[in-house]
Amino acid sequence: MRFVIAAAAFAAVFISPARAEVASASSAAFLIEAEADVAASPEKAWRDLTRLNRWWSSSHTYSGDARRMTLEPRAGGCWCERWGDGQSVEHGRVALVMEHEGVRTLRLVGGLGPLQELGVSGVLTFTVAPHASGAKITMSYRVSGEPGLNLDRLAPLVDQVLMEQFGRLSRYTASGSPD
Repeated sequence: MRFVIAAAAFAAVFISPARAEVASASSAAFLIEAEADVAASPEKAWRDLTRLNRWWSSSHTYSGDARRMTLEPRAGGCWCERWGDGQSVEHGRVALVMEHEGVRTLRLVGGLGPLQELGVSGVLTFTVAPHASGAKITMSYRVSGEPGLNLDRLAPLVDQVLMEQFGRLSRYTASGSPD
């Protein structure tokens, strides 16, 4: 019990409560947004963001092992996962890596997980900016497709998975452990 209380106190000191929500949803589109302030330098937050194999949950991979994921943080770079006998998946393609006035942006294009099969257009954007407590990390995932896909019904499920990953990123950046 002491460990649980200590862990909760540790998280409260190093990570401000994240704000997250399905900002909008319709049968043809949805937008998920999240933000968190972490007690780490913006440089560390950026470095950690680009090392997603260290914080992404293995339970949300095709191979069952997040260590098999790579991200090339350059335009055209692949967020890929490769495992045994030539199996692989491209989770997303890097469309933008940019720094402007101390704010770094990473933008990926792709339908994550089962959205890939639906042929939707997805744009996942992360920003890392200086903040009084260290760094502010924001994430948005904008998905659009045919109205018959009823994306408004999928939005809460995608939100749940993405928020789990966003929480893991925030914890990893603040403490060195995603758990």
